[in-house]
Amino acid sequence: MAGSSLLTLIDDIASLLDDVSLMTKMAAKKTAGVLGDDLALNAQQVSGVTADRELPVVWSVAKGSFINKLILVPLALLISAFAPWAITPLLMVGGAYLCYEGFEKVFHSLTHGKQGEEEKEQLDANEDVAAYEQRKVKGAIRTDFVLSAEIIAITLGTVAGASFSQQVIVLSGIAIVMTIGVYGIVAGIVKLDDLGLYLSRKTSALARSIGSGIVSAAPYLMKTLSIVGTVAMFMVGGGILTHGLPPVHHLFEDWASYATVVPTFGHILQGVIPALLNVVFGLIAGGVVLLVVSALGAIRGRFKA
Repeated sequence: MAGSSLLTLIDDIASLLDDVSLMTKMAAKKTAGVLGDDLALNAQQVSGVTADRELPVVWSVAKGSFINKLILVPLALLISAFAPWAITPLLMVGGAYLCYEGFEKVFHSLTHGKQGEEEKEQLDANEDVAAYEQRKVKGAIRTDFVLSAEIIAITLGTVAGASFSQQVIVLSGIAIVMTIGVYGIVAGIVKLDDLGLYLSRKTSALARSIGSGIVSAAPYLMKTLSIVGTVAMFMVGGGILTHGLPPVHHLFEDWASYATVVPTFGHILQGVIPALLNVVFGLIAGGVVLLVVSALGAIRGRFKA
């Protein structure tokens, strides 16, 4: 009798683990796109600090990311259980914030140009190093919070029909794996120049050549990541907003469906077009939010005066 109960328990545990494994794989596939955006955004967010402080800054942001998910996972479970209607509005607020942050960066670059960048660099040079690092870390953690919320929400949608215990295991597993994966790769990216310098000092001609190539390419990689990170803000933020606005989402899907008439590349375009439309929508939304924030700031300034 006891042996039969034990076998039944083992069978139930095995079934649970199989279900969890399957749902985790599905959630990982669905969140892969956001993971790429998270990687690009965080790599460019922690750039700009001195070489000896790069890893400590990445570690600080990673700890902040773990805290974000420690907040988000229980919160997502509570909202899903008691107020599932609130998930979409909260995500849309986060999406609007990402669009605003991206638009503000583009607007500053276009209006100030090279002179504005030089002024910013001079300001950063005169700023206390600890304060500068703290500002960078806080900005990266804020951005991570929005992207982490998107990852958790997508995962929650994948396991919506599962039991509570399965939801807890899958959400926790995705949160841990995604954080370790993202910040492990970010740490590798920001230390690429050190790797190149190390190889360039080797006796092997091949190693020196590879090292010199890495050193030369590292600045361009960080610049590219900065651009990709900004585009990712609009893509993720715009995607969150359009998914929260069904008419807009369906309209974009309808437009994308016309791409199937294009021979050979039709199916590829059908996947690319919605992403591009999300970028455009995110850019417009960011501009609108910036106008609202600026107007509110002006009103507040008049009241203070």
